Formats: sequence, structure tokens, C-alpha cells
Amino acid sequence: MSKTKEPAEDSTDMVVAPELDPQIQEFVARSLQAHYESIVRAPVPDRFLMLLAQLEDQERKAAEDKSDEQR
Repeated sequence: MSKTKEPAEDSTDMVVAPELDPQIQEFVARSLQAHYESIVRAPVPDRFLMLLAQLEDQERKAAEDKSDEQR
């Protein structure tokens, strides 16, 4: 493993931080990607859809009220 130097947060000394093995990096990357994809593909809960519809309705009403005031 090679080592890189990064500045320490609380002093001017350098901290030696080890780099991850490329195989470990690849494993972590694949694991994170699979987890992300499962989240993206999950259906949106009905409660969220209902809240979004309520928000859109409020925004529409506010826009209508604003346009009525401008007349």
C-alpha cells in the first residue's frame, strides 16, 4: 500500500493516510452502486405522493390568487 500525506486539521504536521487496495476500492464502489440502484428503483411511498399532490395543489392555488390580485 502506498501512503499519501494530508494536512492534519489541528496542526501543521502532516498525517500519513494509507490508500485502499484497488480491489477493495472496486468492491466498495460496486457495493455502493448496487445499493444506490436499489434505492432509485424503489417505489415512491404513497404518503410521499399524497404530500407532493397537496403541495402542488397549494402552489397552484397560490399562483391563481396572485394572478387574481394582479387583475
